[in-house]
Amino acid sequence: MAYELYYWDGLQGRGEFVRLALEDAGAEYVDVAYGPNGSSAMMKIINSKTEPHIPFAPPFLKDGDLIVPHVANILLYLGPKLKLAPKDEGLRYVAHGLQLTIADFVAEVHDTHHPLATDLYYEDQQDAAKIRTQNFLDQREPKFIGYFERVLKQNPHGDKQIIGDAVTYVDLSLFQIVDGLHYAFPRAMKTFGKHYPRVAALHDAVLKRPNIAAYVDSERRLAFNESGIFRHYPELDQDAK
Repeated sequence: MAYELYYWDGLQGRGEFVRLALEDAGAEYVDVAYGPNGSSAMMKIINSKTEPHIPFAPPFLKDGDLIVPHVANILLYLGPKLKLAPKDEGLRYVAHGLQLTIADFVAEVHDTHHPLATDLYYEDQQDAAKIRTQNFLDQREPKFIGYFERVLKQNPHGDKQIIGDAVTYVDLSLFQIVDGLHYAFPRAMKTFGKHYPRVAALHDAVLKRPNIAAYVDSERRLAFNESGIFRHYPELDQDAK
């Protein structure tokens, strides 16, 4: 039975972290937003008055009768099934912790263009967004990416993957982070590889994985746009330091 992924139509968003794992593994799945019922099928589950375990928001994964919400939780569930998690059970929780750190970082990326309120348009908070983005690029992005660079450097099995001796879903998620940052802040990212060579090399290595390369070149891979998490507003971008 195919996995069912529920997320919004027309944007990569947080759903893309799950898609990358499914695509890399060659798993059979249905992106429900692009089916005949579209987002209405997703909202039917979220607003259900009979489903015992309703999710708060997308993305969520349906595997038979089981509904698994939240990106990091979904990947914790899928990782072993897709052979994208460490074999050691203890390391699986370390991988989960790394994915939760990525989730924290994704929230900060989102807040660069929506620093005051999610329900307000970007244009209604543009001045605050400029202040927030400057802090993000000067302080927060180096703090998070610098951390991942150190984790790669200190992996006992080598710096080609972030944990253990094989690629995991965390590596795929880091690929998405770097890809999104290049889209959102092309000027600021010009010297990224100089400052974070291991993270940059990991991104390039993931892109060369056959299933990921095929996915990126396919129509299934939605383009980054200004409705997603990673948004390119030229007025927020800054020259690299």
